[in-house]
Amino acid sequence: MEHYDVCVIGGGPSGYAAAMRAVDFGKKVLLIERHQIGGAGIYDGALSSKAFWEISREIALTRKMFLRHGLKPHEIPFSYVAAEVQDAVRERSEQLVRHMELVREEQGNTFHHAKGHGKLTGLNEVEVQGEKETFRVQTDNILLATGSRPRILPHIPVDEKIILTSDGISSLTDYPKSIVVLGAGVIGCEFATIFSNFGNTKVYLIDKEPRILPFEDEDVAQVIERNLEANGVTIHHKSQLKSMGIAGGEVEYVVAYEDGREETFHVEKGLISVGRVPNWEDMGLKEVGVELTPAGHLVNEDSRSNIHNIYGIGDLTADIALVNVGELEGRHAIEKIYGKPRRPLLYENISTIMFLEPETAGVGMNEQQAQKAGLSYQAAIYDYACIPRAMAMRRTQGFFKILVTDDDEKKILGMRAVGEHASSAIQAVALLISMDKGIEELAELIHPHPSIIEGIQECVRMLLGKSVFKPSVFGEYLIFRRFRDGRYVENART
Repeated sequence: MEHYDVCVIGGGPSGYAAAMRAVDFGKKVLLIERHQIGGAGIYDGALSSKAFWEISREIALTRKMFLRHGLKPHEIPFSYVAAEVQDAVRERSEQLVRHMELVREEQGNTFHHAKGHGKLTGLNEVEVQGEKETFRVQTDNILLATGSRPRILPHIPVDEKIILTSDGISSLTDYPKSIVVLGAGVIGCEFATIFSNFGNTKVYLIDKEPRILPFEDEDVAQVIERNLEANGVTIHHKSQLKSMGIAGGEVEYVVAYEDGREETFHVEKGLISVGRVPNWEDMGLKEVGVELTPAGHLVNEDSRSNIHNIYGIGDLTADIALVNVGELEGRHAIEKIYGKPRRPLLYENISTIMFLEPETAGVGMNEQQAQKAGLSYQAAIYDYACIPRAMAMRRTQGFFKILVTDDDEKKILGMRAVGEHASSAIQAVALLISMDKGIEELAELIHPHPSIIEGIQECVRMLLGKSVFKPSVFGEYLIFRRFRDGRYVENART
């Protein structure tokens, strides 16, 4: 029976990163993946959906430009869109596989890849159930990176043709004439944005809360909501889905509102976006004593399970289900086994991005979280309408918002960016949060001109009371506020 230093089950972003970090330590590694290397980070997930978003955004911008000049927009066939997405997926997939093969050639007998289903048959034994053969290996350490799948509600007949999850998007052959999206979280709002951007689909969004994106601050959600509605999206606010089914080859759904009204709608497609569930079944975890939560997440402390040589990373844990977080966890787990990590895993400075209209990114706390934590803070909001680069781009919708401690140190608590280049603009702030620094360094940097990030600098200067534009006289674009004792006063420094 072959022996390995570490066996990684799952070849998605977190498992792949972990395996490659183990290679750095010169360990003998077995990476097991039952489907395709890259997992949901590529297929029917992060890369494919963002490729859809990028193309839909280009189409929307082009259509708006044509209409603004009284011209008829050109129709982009869905086959073109699908081919572009498939090309992006194929490029990344082939890149990962080629890299893995080259590593295997370079490492000789120390790195191996097996296609099959990995199952624990002991604390130091893993069975690989392949298409042609089943075999077992011995291993000192086991790292579980089995990912997740879309949550399916038992009363909705998902067939991935008419009623879809994100896994079924790639099966579409044309723009749906209409689609209903169940779930107004990040993924639901992203797909509502994508389909409405194409301009060929009437989109309905079922939202049980008073507003979309309830975990974000109201000013952030309002911008996204206004744009969705301007793009023709109908949002069923404060609504409960009573039923959804397939009737006559289309989707029939009924929503109930707070006032007791019920409405029935018929659309071509339905998309269920109500979260994801971890993949842990038929892996022998409970049989060997690995503890799981009732929801199926691995109980872990800093990536280690209740069993000393078994670790869990990525969507299998209950932490933030993001590609960058999973990769970080994968590297950290290997470093914990074979090295000396500088510190435990920290999630305070994890940068996130929502592919909406406009692009939205964040790091650290938002105002809701700071208030819930009982913190006093200062907040500055700087509108994109005051940023020369945004003016040049004719994309002035959005804002930067930075939260700092309400003291002389002004340490950064968090930041939200809504607008062009949002995802690229937050890294300096993320670094300052991880370093537990204040904002003086950022205020005095010489930023390139014209650039979107100049708005961050002015936002920081506003917190220091030395911005070029003054919030006291330019309150329609700039806001400074201090939150204390459960309330805040806008544009006031006392």
